[in-house]
Amino acid sequence: MDDEKKVSNNNLTSFTGKTYRITILTERLIRFEYNKDGYFIDDLTQLVQNRTINSTLVDVEESDISLKISNKYFVINYIKEKNFQGSKLVPTSNLKVEVVNTDKVWYYNHPEIRNYGGANISLDDTDGKVKLNKGLYSSDGFASINDSNSLILNQDKTFSERKNKGIDIYLLVYRKDFGLALKDYFQLTGFPPLLPRYALGNWWSRNIEYTEEDLKKILSKFKKNDIPLSVWLLDKPWRQRKDNKDSIITSTYNWNKDLYKEPKNIIDFIHGCGIKIGLNINPIDGIDISEPNFDEALQYININGKIPFMPYDLKFIETYFNIYINPLKNMGIDLFWLDYYDLADPNKLSILNHYHYLNSSLDKRGIILSRNGMIASHRYPICYSGNMDINWNILQSQPFYTSSSANIGLSWWSHDIGGYNKGIEDEELYQRSVELGCFSPIFRFHSDGGRFYKREPWRWNVGTTFIAQKYMQLRHRLIPYLYSESYKYHKIGVPIIQPIYYNFPYLFDDTLYRNQYYFGSELHIAPIINKKEPIIKRTIHKVYLPEGIWYDFLNGKKFVGGKNYVSFYRDDEYPVFAKAGAIIPLSNDKELNKTNVPTNIEIQIFPGKSNIYYLYEDDGISNKYKDGFYIITALDYNYRVSNHTLIIRPIEGKTGIIPSKRNYLIRFRNTRKADEVIVYLDQNKIDYTSFEDGNDFIIELKDITTTGQLTINCKGEDIEIDAAILLNEEMLHIISDLQVLTDLKEEIAKVILSDLPISKKRIAIKRLKNKGLEERFIKLFLRLLEYVKDTIKAKDERQI
Repeated sequence: MDDEKKVSNNNLTSFTGKTYRITILTERLIRFEYNKDGYFIDDLTQLVQNRTINSTLVDVEESDISLKISNKYFVINYIKEKNFQGSKLVPTSNLKVEVVNTDKVWYYNHPEIRNYGGANISLDDTDGKVKLNKGLYSSDGFASINDSNSLILNQDKTFSERKNKGIDIYLLVYRKDFGLALKDYFQLTGFPPLLPRYALGNWWSRNIEYTEEDLKKILSKFKKNDIPLSVWLLDKPWRQRKDNKDSIITSTYNWNKDLYKEPKNIIDFIHGCGIKIGLNINPIDGIDISEPNFDEALQYININGKIPFMPYDLKFIETYFNIYINPLKNMGIDLFWLDYYDLADPNKLSILNHYHYLNSSLDKRGIILSRNGMIASHRYPICYSGNMDINWNILQSQPFYTSSSANIGLSWWSHDIGGYNKGIEDEELYQRSVELGCFSPIFRFHSDGGRFYKREPWRWNVGTTFIAQKYMQLRHRLIPYLYSESYKYHKIGVPIIQPIYYNFPYLFDDTLYRNQYYFGSELHIAPIINKKEPIIKRTIHKVYLPEGIWYDFLNGKKFVGGKNYVSFYRDDEYPVFAKAGAIIPLSNDKELNKTNVPTNIEIQIFPGKSNIYYLYEDDGISNKYKDGFYIITALDYNYRVSNHTLIIRPIEGKTGIIPSKRNYLIRFRNTRKADEVIVYLDQNKIDYTSFEDGNDFIIELKDITTTGQLTINCKGEDIEIDAAILLNEEMLHIISDLQVLTDLKEEIAKVILSDLPISKKRIAIKRLKNKGLEERFIKLFLRLLEYVKDTIKAKDERQI
């Protein structure tokens, strides 16, 4: 009979009929194709780089009219040879996919309203009101990607329209295994490339007509203030000039000789400072007659007059790179900032990013800076979020926007720290932007050229200059940690930043906590995005910490997770939390702008749990790591109460990649001086120096060979310091700083620190008006009591 089904269990990857093809790429990834003429695509596309992934075992029930394919994630039911969309009356009847062990069902043109969204093109002109595009993360446990209209990538490296278009769609069905689904997506589209190491430092750019002398003065001030830089981007003025009528002509590829008579000299000077240099370009106008070597370009492109931008034309692409881009590279330019977008044809941005990244990868590690091309943009780092207004709304949108980009596999976002233009130059906004930038994927200053825009740290008051200096130095020191995390992103597809709602989906709709995110495997960030309370000169900030024990990364205070907290942050304080057992490698080299592998390294270790951290290192710039020229060092921390052991040993790679000897500073956080310390290098006992630094125990080791095994054992009774968060202590600091009569402060403290219930504390505070407490301070303390009422718990739950 026609409808008799044949049942089998096989690992076929493809099921093909006259008009359909269904391909099972992984346990979670399915490709659905439908074409009424039986025309199917095997070529690569803008999106897809690999379809030969893994055959997977599925159960199949098949008859002449129906096909059922199932495994532990999905059940596919399809009426053969029927259009996936079905009829207008019954749109879901021909193809549907059930999510196993749920009531969720996907069908073609499913609205997918529970999709959490992903990155859009940029934040230009958004004023913080951001609408996310579709991502891959959904509470339904599935997400589709429509590849039906993407361009074909031909063997000659050109792009072309599809012939005989049909339906070409990919479906990820993962239930709650989003990490595995994201890995499948990377296998399909290509894993994120490994960034050059220098990209993880501090970037500088302003839209200013810097002369050679100006540039040298600015670099001198960074050095004087002990602020490291790793990248200098020259904005549009490097390629602008004036005509006979004093009008500005913007070139795309020609140096402004009024500013740089000998460009190679300034490139060499910047390189001599240990800094990389990039140029802003925008090829939207193609190649103008006034550009250098225009006649040579015409020999390859037969056009009368100006040559338009033609990214679909291979001759134009070859001419563009060979005559204009590569000569700039040969001068020593390290990267290009593509300040381009064409609303009329968004594909052009994707294609431009593709070619520029490939060109940058020919002789070294590839890198570009460009707006999001929206098609597998993780392959073309780094994404530039556009010229953002200077205001708090923009700052408030950034953490959620950046972390949600992980939903489409994208990590490398670069925002204008402090904003680009308009708005008001606000020192508090600047401070919080710098602090957020320190714990963002890329740290990059950028602003317009007006004299009153202040991005230079030394143009603010002493306190703000100190904050910028503190966090830019910390960012530079974090490069070993960030580089190891970027390797995991490249190798196994773990995003650098992941939103808190991955582990706590209910927080997605909670505007108070959904901005929190994980910063690599060891740190959790609860960004400050609101203004401080002016009377107490602190930001009142609520934080939710996941289950477990957490430590304030900057001051070491201990928090019990699974709770909400209220804290009061001064301008120079920021909520960064390290998990119990966290291991954070930091550079301790003193050379200001150095970003390569450090000779002096600090390893910070937080108590409470055993952990292994894998420190990844290579030369940071070449592609030799692909041939095994790298080294992975295991930092193996074994925690027991009163007995901590750290073992440092190389476990993978080749020698000669990192310094043959290193100086180590091992910082055991929240730890007293141990009663007994034993240090071995391989089998030999060696000398060390130890001391206490605040609540940390330090062990220093000099000239340690990096090819051996270093073992450090610390023993002692009660060596772990339980530096718990003390809410009353914070309140005392707040009272102390207030402009209130000193005797009256004692009265306030008696109320606030008493064991009275909150309701009676409110009454007591109000009564202090009779003793001269101003109304504004009464209102302040009533608000503070509201904030802390959920934080204060019984003393046996946590110390207050």
